[in-house]
Amino acid sequence: MLPNYLPVLIFLVVAAGLGGLLIALGFVLGPRRPDPEKLSSYECGFEAFEDSRMKFDVRYYLVAILFILFDLEIAFLFPWAVSLQAVGGFGMVSMLVFVAILVVGFVYEWKKGALEWD
Repeated sequence: MLPNYLPVLIFLVVAAGLGGLLIALGFVLGPRRPDPEKLSSYECGFEAFEDSRMKFDVRYYLVAILFILFDLEIAFLFPWAVSLQAVGGFGMVSMLVFVAILVVGFVYEWKKGALEWD
């Protein structure tokens, strides 16, 4: 059994060693010239407007949740579409129920105005 996994073990040891060596070389040979401008905090290339612990609008989180929701929907639709012949009618009905639930949630968010960014 060990001969089967020996190439994988050698690969992992070489990869970890090379990665560690490159990080150490960058740390040893890299320039260290800190100045106040480099050490200052910035946001998108300029000074931050307010405190970094300011509160975000709830709509930001709603849009993020919607993005994750529909991103996951697409991630579930691809394997289903590939194996549609294998899963048959039951797979078709279960996926239609899944998509219907997501559409109901999307319509609810739309009617509540969560997609409006005013």
